[in-house]
This record gives sequence, C-alpha cells and structure tokens, in this order.
Amino acid sequence: HALSNAAVGYSGIVRLAAATGRNPQIVRNPRKLDTEDLVVLTPEAGATDMTKAILARQGKPTLVILPKWETVPDPAHRGWVRFAGLKSTLEDDQVLAPRNQLKTRRYSSGGRPLVALSWMPAALRFRGPKPVQTISGADLKPLITDDQGHIVLGQIGEQPFYVLADPDLLSNIGMRDADQARAALELLDFLNSTGAKAVWFDVTLNGLGHAPSPLKLAFDPPFLAMTLAIAIAVLLAGVQATARFGATRRRARAIAFGKTALIDNTAALVRKAGRHRALGPRYADLVRERAKGVFGVPGRLRDQALDHYLDALGGRARFTELAEQARAATDPRAMLQAAQALHQWLWEKSR
Repeated sequence: HALSNAAVGYSGIVRLAAATGRNPQIVRNPRKLDTEDLVVLTPEAGATDMTKAILARQGKPTLVILPKWETVPDPAHRGWVRFAGLKSTLEDDQVLAPRNQLKTRRYSSGGRPLVALSWMPAALRFRGPKPVQTISGADLKPLITDDQGHIVLGQIGEQPFYVLADPDLLSNIGMRDADQARAALELLDFLNSTGAKAVWFDVTLNGLGHAPSPLKLAFDPPFLAMTLAIAIAVLLAGVQATARFGATRRRARAIAFGKTALIDNTAALVRKAGRHRALGPRYADLVRERAKGVFGVPGRLRDQALDHYLDALGGRARFTELAEQARAATDPRAMLQAAQALHQWLWEKSR
C-alpha cells in the first residue's frame, strides 16, 4: 500500500510525486473517493471487497494495481515483511471478479522494454520486470504490453478505468531505478484527469481507513452550514448576556391593582374551586339584603313576608321570579343572565 516502505509497497512513488509537485494524497476516508482526480487502488488479495470503491469511481480516472508478491511478517523486525514467493495467478483473477473476468499470466521478460501505444507519451519507457505479469480479458484494451503483445496496462471499456497487471512498475522495487521512476511519474500524469490537482492513493482497501471524527465532520460540508449557524446563535446569546437590546422590561405584577383585578381574581378562585354553582342563591340573597336598605323595608319582615313586600313594589318583573331563576341556574351563562336581571330590577326600583 501507499504507506508501506517494503519492496512491494508504494511509499516511494508517493514521496517522489510529492517531491515533483504532483500533490499525492492518502485516502483514509471512503468519502474522499468521489474526487475527479486519479485514484490508485492497491488491493492485497483476491478476496478484497472492491464493490464500494468501484461504485464510487464510476466514470472517474481509476488505476487498479493487481497484487503479485506473497509476503509474510519478518520475525526479526516488528512491522516488516519479507518475500515468500509469487502469489497464485488464480487469486489475481478474483480481484475484479465477477464484474470483470480477467486472466493473469506471467512470462519471462529478460528485462526487455515494454511497448506503449504510439500515441502515448514517449517518456513511458518501462523495462519489463522479471517475471512480467500480464492480463487478458473481454473488453480489455491494451495500453502497455510486453514485446509479445501481452497486456501489462489495460483499459476496461470506454471509461477511464485502468488495470496495471504488474505492480513492480510503480512499487518500491521499480523506484530503485531512475528511468523506471521517471516513467512511473509520466504514467500517473497520463492517466490523471485534465487539470488534476492531486493524485490519490487509497489505503482503505488495505485496512488502514478510518471514519472522520465528529469534530472534523462539523467543519466539512454539508455540516459546515449548521456549525456556522450554531456559532452565530451562541455569539448573539453572549452579546445579549453582556448588553441588553433596548430598555429593561419590568415584569407584570402577579396581582394587579384595582377592583376589577380583585373581582377577576376572586372569580378565578371560585372557578378553580368548583363553587360557582352556589353563586346564584347567594347573589339573590345579596340583592334582597341590598333592597331592604334601599327601600326602607321594615326590619320585622323576613323570608316570605320580605319577598311579598319586594314583589309588591311593582315593575315589569317580580323579585321572587328573578330570585328563583338565579337559584335554578347551573351553568355560567344562565347564572350570568339571572344575576344581570336581578341587578336590573334593583336599579329600576332605586332610580
């Protein structure tokens, strides 16, 4: 992979690309695979799941480098590997299967020059590795071949999807030779998109990827807009805490001044206590007592005698009828109407 310093790794081409201004980038987050620049995929085995990476790269320049060498951990050096031989070609055949059925073969090259198409840059002058690994398959177009016409670098279909059969052209093995290294850089430029800003080397297929931290996601689209909105809201809250906007508003009194407020508060208490049904009879008694003082009723008259006296005062309505309506009222609307009628009766008689 692109971080490996082993002979079969690709750290050499990454450092060389950086030194020559090609801006190599390491892909650890699968979300970065949607770039329009060239992405280099380096699966280590035929069992590597390439599905998501290939779907993300539809229609975009992509180079898949097939594995060639089998390695094992070096017991003498922690984190190092050493050669164990060549991989089985059957394993290489499975890298892009079943979508693309490729057949891998190896030939003795003797280090003879590889052949690029005539219209490709003249600087693409590779010498064949020993042995040279080649591929064949349906819909595979040759770009670079060995001297026998076997495909070393091919393009699948019409999309910019390329397969490099022999990794030694770009691995640290090849970077030991200046001519091979120069041709490797030229190959990256040739495969990259027009106006490319970088070359991307994926390591997620090698188990070195990671999900972005929530803090970093907060400053990447599409979450950046929400982060800015929250920051502005916090800033305004801080400004308001230190400097008020306009004059200070006084809190309203829990109990307002005046008789109206007293009446409203009393009515609310009666309503909350559920005692409003008893107000009708009590209001009728209140009006009777008020009438005794207003009309100078003799003090000896009580109960029915008092009611008969009040009825004898005349007018459009009799007191006893109005008082009975007040006592019979059960809902607030009827009670209000009866109370208004009693109030009107007392007002008419005292004019």
